[in-house]
Amino acid sequence: MPSSETPHTVRSYAEELRRLRDMIARMGGLAERQVADSTQALVRRDTELAAEVVTRDGALDQMEREIEQFCVRLLALRQPMAADLRLIVACMKISQDLERIGDYARNAAKRAIVVSSQPLFGSMNGFSRLAVLVQENLKGAIDALVEKDPARADDVWAADEPVDDIYNGIFRELLTFMMEDPRHITAATHLLFVAKNLERIGDHATNIAERVHFAIIGENLPDERPKSDGASYAVIRAPE
Repeated sequence: MPSSETPHTVRSYAEELRRLRDMIARMGGLAERQVADSTQALVRRDTELAAEVVTRDGALDQMEREIEQFCVRLLALRQPMAADLRLIVACMKISQDLERIGDYARNAAKRAIVVSSQPLFGSMNGFSRLAVLVQENLKGAIDALVEKDPARADDVWAADEPVDDIYNGIFRELLTFMMEDPRHITAATHLLFVAKNLERIGDHATNIAERVHFAIIGENLPDERPKSDGASYAVIRAPE
């Protein structure tokens, strides 16, 4: 900060940066809840909860807009440099990641409604485990930002491989069900997209971890993060 600024101004600026972290933490918390509830709706065939997830997505969209406006204001009025500049830009990008996570959770909830009307088959244990992993990674990435902890961000960045492994296991299992009994094709197809939605949420969590690492350290992590050997086994595009 320029030396001409008063202690009050410096204190006010620090409070604004703290508020920005708090805004990201709140948005991250809602995104975590969306992931948890969309998966619970699928596992329990709870259409009312799934509908709530769909309805709540607008709150994440609004939070992203508020964070973007707050960041633009900070950039314009404070003219931040070095670590402060990296933090503000990272928060803008993280809010976009969280908004996309909300979209994937909403899409999963919509498909959970369809699946609930189909005959029950197989086990949902894989989906539950996958959701827990991506939620843990998402929480870890957001906590790393709030706590200014690059080591925790690095742990999240390196933890994507188990997510890929579970996703690929679900993919193979669902393909088997579809081949064995064509009556399962409709439900299994929707479940494939739910699994892909969760896998993409995991990717966004690691994106957030990368942004946090750069914001704190000022250096990028390697271009290639650890991936399961079978990560490219199942290529399926989750709808926007």
